[in-house]
Amino acid sequence: RAAPASPPPPYAPVPTQASAMLPVVAGLLLAVAAGGRAAAVGDSESPPGSRFVCTSLPLDAAGAGCPVPMQGGALPPEEELRATVLQLRETVLQQKETISSQRDAIRELTGKLSRCEGTDGKGGTVAWRKELSKGKDTMGDLPRDPAQVIDQLSRTMQTLKDRLESLEHQLRANVSYAALPPELREMLQRRLGDLERQLLTKVAELEDEKSLLHNETSAHRQKTETALNALLERVSELEKGNSAFKSPDEFKVSLPLRTNYLYGKIKKTLPELYAFTVCLWLRSSASPGIGTPFSYAVPGQANEIVLIEWGNNPIELLINDKVAQLPLFVSDGKWHHICVTWTTRDGMWEAFQDGEKLGTGENLAPWHPIKPGGVLILGQEQDTVGGRFDATQAFVGEMSQFNIWDRVLKAEDIVNIANCSTNMPGNIIPWVDNNVDVFGGATKWPVETCEERLLDL
Repeated sequence: RAAPASPPPPYAPVPTQASAMLPVVAGLLLAVAAGGRAAAVGDSESPPGSRFVCTSLPLDAAGAGCPVPMQGGALPPEEELRATVLQLRETVLQQKETISSQRDAIRELTGKLSRCEGTDGKGGTVAWRKELSKGKDTMGDLPRDPAQVIDQLSRTMQTLKDRLESLEHQLRANVSYAALPPELREMLQRRLGDLERQLLTKVAELEDEKSLLHNETSAHRQKTETALNALLERVSELEKGNSAFKSPDEFKVSLPLRTNYLYGKIKKTLPELYAFTVCLWLRSSASPGIGTPFSYAVPGQANEIVLIEWGNNPIELLINDKVAQLPLFVSDGKWHHICVTWTTRDGMWEAFQDGEKLGTGENLAPWHPIKPGGVLILGQEQDTVGGRFDATQAFVGEMSQFNIWDRVLKAEDIVNIANCSTNMPGNIIPWVDNNVDVFGGATKWPVETCEERLLDL
């Protein structure tokens, strides 16, 4: 405190200008310290935005307008100034620690915001960096008003929190179906409806196909069971001893069904032939056409020799795929003896039924020798050597006494064979049991005697 204004004694020191300004400086420091404490304490003790204004006072008004608290009595001015400076330093250190902690929090929140806003594609990160760059200077040096800095930091953190919550809400909304545009939702619903209808249509088609397949399978199963029952009956009869042939040539081959898997096969093959005679007994009532009694195929020519009655066509003789129609009629269900002759000279041919010549002709593959080494099949027409049978061309019925000679037999010999007056096996292919194999359910049976066959005519 300043002494009352009175003339100084002669021995008193004259007050200097520095000593006169000491109370004013002390008051100013106390005011700054009080402002720092208020900023450090927060908004609960000092309203936001408040400021302290200090003005110089005359020496005689220092005691009344700017009292200095005393602790334990009056202190010299130097001690008070030193204490005030220490308090101010402590306040400054606390303020720096607060700002440092707020910087760390802002840096962490700014990093999270950068990662989140980096994917929004709306330039939010750039705008926020610009916003941060404006306040960069406030982070460096101690601001003039600490209360404003604390308030600005609080607002900045709140803004960061609000932006983070907005981003999280936006991310959750982007994956929500309700956030989709109405046009997109309608398109998705239409697509789903179309897919559902297509699926139901496909299921209905599969059900129909399943029903048709079941019906076809049932019909095929019934047909197969009928054929198997017939075969079982024949096997039973064979097991009873009905298949004992009186001689190797007294048997017949039975082909009861029009299929592509019932057939007989001659084990021997043909040599090269320039003429031949083929004779056999057969019985068939198949309609239309009896099918193919026999066929001979060689590599490169499936129709080397074929006898066939297919559909409503007459019986045909094929030599090297050339055709001659024969005047034969054997589809009455009775036994008939037929013979066919052919020679390469001028392609001459003859047709006999039951010993009688019914037709003759020429120009059937003239000067073509019959190729050797082929496959001879009974009951099926070959599209390849030994295979690719067609059920519509299969023979249905019974046959026996299939013989082949390498010459043209005389008419008298053919008559004698047909009326059972002579037994004349073929010199190339004789009708012998061990020379004939049967497949696919075709069977061998004891054949009626030649006289019994004649009575059937």
